[in-house]
Amino acid sequence: MKNISIFNRFKKPVPNPQTMERAELISGNNSFSPWSGDAYSLDIYRGGVDAIARNCGKLKGSHVISYADHKKVEGDCRINQLLQVSPNPYMTAYDFLYKMVTHYYLYNNAFAYLQKDNRGQLLGVYPMGASHLDFITDPSGEMYCKFLFNNGKDVILPYSDIIHLRRNFNQNDLLGDPNTAIMDTLELAHAQSEGMVTSIQSSANIRGIMRYTQILSEEKLNESRKTFMENYLQMNNNGGVIVVDEKMEYTPINQAPVNIDTNQIEAIKTKIYNYLGISESIVNSSYNEDQFSAFYESTLEPIALQLSLEFTRKVFNDREQTFGNSICFESGRLIFSSNATKVNMIKELVPLGLLSINQALEILNLPSIPDGDKRLQTLNVVDATKAEQYQLGGDEK
Repeated sequence: MKNISIFNRFKKPVPNPQTMERAELISGNNSFSPWSGDAYSLDIYRGGVDAIARNCGKLKGSHVISYADHKKVEGDCRINQLLQVSPNPYMTAYDFLYKMVTHYYLYNNAFAYLQKDNRGQLLGVYPMGASHLDFITDPSGEMYCKFLFNNGKDVILPYSDIIHLRRNFNQNDLLGDPNTAIMDTLELAHAQSEGMVTSIQSSANIRGIMRYTQILSEEKLNESRKTFMENYLQMNNNGGVIVVDEKMEYTPINQAPVNIDTNQIEAIKTKIYNYLGISESIVNSSYNEDQFSAFYESTLEPIALQLSLEFTRKVFNDREQTFGNSICFESGRLIFSSNATKVNMIKELVPLGLLSINQALEILNLPSIPDGDKRLQTLNVVDATKAEQYQLGGDEK
């Protein structure tokens, strides 16, 4: 069988690597390595990141062309198919966004490669989970990224073809800061979890001490211990009474129950969720309409904006952007609204002609109908340019 390598898709003509040098940044740090803190192994942190990534996976990317008269039309269907269905042969659009957002919160940096043909047309988008990255420049000053992967292979790609999302963007000129600010809390949560397991295990180990007043062989001791446990320490010993003679003494050990400090657990959980910008109701899907609206505006919408701006400036050149080409990531927020809110909104907007019949059906999660793209409008609403004529009676015709 022919060995097909994914690295073949990353082949792109670049200047001779020997002529390149490390990029000079004001901050001095011109390389990136994933944060060494294993936050993803902690259930609280992983649950929070998973909740954000799951909801970001629902974002819909679209190529939109905007005209001077504020009219917007759908753009290239090829680009829309890549953004909405399959950005590359190995994953769906949901998988791509989920992985990008997971890297975004684990490392505060997320990278993806835009594969283009010789004409600059987009062919695919690949998330880049590299073990190390160096920023380098060619003799002309063009910026490149040298990715080093876990299998030892490396690839050099133009930074202009790399989608780069950053979080906690502060000290470095190009990179987001690592998650060291939450490290102490993560270590405390891990120690708390380990301590609970150890306490529970130790409290169930020894239940009592049985001492014989005479010398017995090891075999006899084990046999006597087994018999004692079967007779007196099983569930069927309903009387709860242990009978011993002069040759043995049994001393029970009263283990204090393990007390779990729920307040401390909640405090740690709250600190981690606050750091991620979510609430527990989002993680366990018990949110109401207002809670999800706040989550969307404070967490999902900023990520959608970053994706929109980064894809727009990396997919299209300056001339194409000048002619109104852009990439927009958005989500149907109303699908999380209550039915009462949806119905009230439709009642308000349909009479004004702001929604078509099919748009109203989509809000209610109902299938579209033939000729449903027309808009309905109440006769109580008049064109603003004809309002004066309408009020003064105007021409009967």
